[in-house]
Amino acid sequence: MEGEKNERIRAARVACGLSQQELANLVGATRQTVGLIEAGRYNPSLKLCTAICKTLGKTLNDLFWEE
Repeated sequence: MEGEKNERIRAARVACGLSQQELANLVGATRQTVGLIEAGRYNPSLKLCTAICKTLGKTLNDLFWEE
């Protein structure tokens, strides 16, 4: 499950044509933080989750909800 969740974030970022650094700049995080979120090694705050969702045009359910 964990890998699937983070693959959805990576896939959404790539579909928007953004690098990890570009997404990080848009949401006020570091590239390392975005990389750790995608790798499943960092649990982002709700504020960061919502910023990522808004930037990528997705909902929290789309990117972060685990079945």
